[in-house]
Amino acid sequence: MKMILVRKFRVLILMVFLIACTMHIMIDLLPKLEKRAARTEGKTGCSCAHPPSEEAQGWGKQRTKGGSEPGWPNKHTLRILQDFSSDPSSNLTSHSREKLLGTSEKAEAFKRLEQNGISRDLGHKPLIQDGSLDAQPVGKGRSKLAALFEQPLYKIATPELAEEDVLFNVNSDIRFNPKAAENQDWQNEGNEDEEFLPTAETAVDSYPNWLKFHIGINRYELYSRHNPAIEALLQDLVSQKITSVAMKSGGTQLKLIMTFQNYGQALFKPMKQTREQETPPDFFYFSDYERHNAEIAAFHLDRILDFRRVPPVAGRLVNMTREIRDVTRDKKLWRTFFISPANNICFYGECSYYCSTEHALCGKPDQIEGSLAAFLPDLSLAKRKTWRNPWRRSYHKRKKAEWEVDPDYCEEVKQTPPYDSGTRILDIMDMTIFDFLMGNMDRHHYETFEKFGNETFIIHLDNGRGFGKYSHDELSILVPLNQCCRIRKSTYLRLQLLAKEEYKLSHLMEESLLKDKVAPILYQLHLEAMDRRLRIVLNAVSDCIEKDGYVNVVENDFDTDVNTITTKR
Repeated sequence: MKMILVRKFRVLILMVFLIACTMHIMIDLLPKLEKRAARTEGKTGCSCAHPPSEEAQGWGKQRTKGGSEPGWPNKHTLRILQDFSSDPSSNLTSHSREKLLGTSEKAEAFKRLEQNGISRDLGHKPLIQDGSLDAQPVGKGRSKLAALFEQPLYKIATPELAEEDVLFNVNSDIRFNPKAAENQDWQNEGNEDEEFLPTAETAVDSYPNWLKFHIGINRYELYSRHNPAIEALLQDLVSQKITSVAMKSGGTQLKLIMTFQNYGQALFKPMKQTREQETPPDFFYFSDYERHNAEIAAFHLDRILDFRRVPPVAGRLVNMTREIRDVTRDKKLWRTFFISPANNICFYGECSYYCSTEHALCGKPDQIEGSLAAFLPDLSLAKRKTWRNPWRRSYHKRKKAEWEVDPDYCEEVKQTPPYDSGTRILDIMDMTIFDFLMGNMDRHHYETFEKFGNETFIIHLDNGRGFGKYSHDELSILVPLNQCCRIRKSTYLRLQLLAKEEYKLSHLMEESLLKDKVAPILYQLHLEAMDRRLRIVLNAVSDCIEKDGYVNVVENDFDTDVNTITTKR
């Protein structure tokens, strides 16, 4: 009798174990099984047109999906760019808007532009115009932005590019074939010497715009002023179908990696604050929100300053159901989706800060706004070196960094490689001015392309903590300029030009930002703050010149050769 009870107990334990294992396996397979069932039944995923109640009713039952949904894409960037690097190797190296912007807000922005003498028909105005070096006056009804880019300062050529000055040596005979990319292979259609496709286009013309952006990177700039692929890439960021989504590892706040139908990738930062909200005064700089509109505005500011060191960024309204939840295979992300008491779709992901139910990102009902920044080339193809910013903050509540207590700190920096030679210290000054105009205190590291060594530009990445306060100018951001008293002549002249009434920085930024799909991007007081900060920068340079002399402060980066002006970037 005792043995029978022991055996029954063992059988019971075994059955409980088997049931637990079966439930665990079913939970893991649930997303795949739901997708397969949805495809069989031919149902479609929830869109913004559906009432929230439908989503709430079906949320716990079935993750529906379009019948034509493609499978999970392979890792695209590695093989698609395989011919572009002779030595491929790798290195280790943020609440939803309360409402969608109404037409009245855009109309008000357009009205301000018309008052400044700018035409309403911005969509047909080219951003970059090539032509004579002679500047044309800004007339009534004419784009100030187009007039700015016609100024001689914005037509200065970069030095002639040698083979070692371009990031990728392109085999232009190879045609981009999406099917070949999906199959991890390239196909060179027809004769190896064929230069034109049957459509009379060159093979390079068949490349997607993100690939054209990558192969245009060189020692002196991320993209040229006249590169048509940049405008096309910005359009791709807001129109391309999103095929997969995953959380980006690392970082303090939630960011998503989105892959498009044309195999391009972009970093998505969701909206966390409305346009008029300022950073709370009790927030430390290292716990501030990362703002999607700051990323968008930073790209436009960088282009107006003619740095061209920020990868293309565009704003986009994303359907959280169809374009995030239904296309992700990231279980950790998928499990954080829920329906709020207001029947809105929400999620929070996983990160160090603000990834909890209390800080969830919620749609209206499932639309969320965010920024999409185009990816740089894969690290296995184009290594980037990460540098610690000499003027990095302490990231501590009480401690101060050395530069905050030592007025002669710059002298020590200038004796340390790579700041003891070349243009790196001038690049730091450009980045300092760029950050001060935005109010960005979060510049702890920066990156450069390893191929170009120390003689190359600084990539202006991760600008989400800019434009947090329009009522306060953080003068400590300008400390590197005040301590070193160095600036490029080209930068100084452009700042002086942007301080003039006809080329006022705030007017140019407003016009440029209106091209974005989620415009207006910046609150009016943020635009006005940039004009105020620009005057502070120019006053700081004037003080340096008065103290040390023009020659010792302003570095002449112009080369003149047979009527051709270039910059020593």
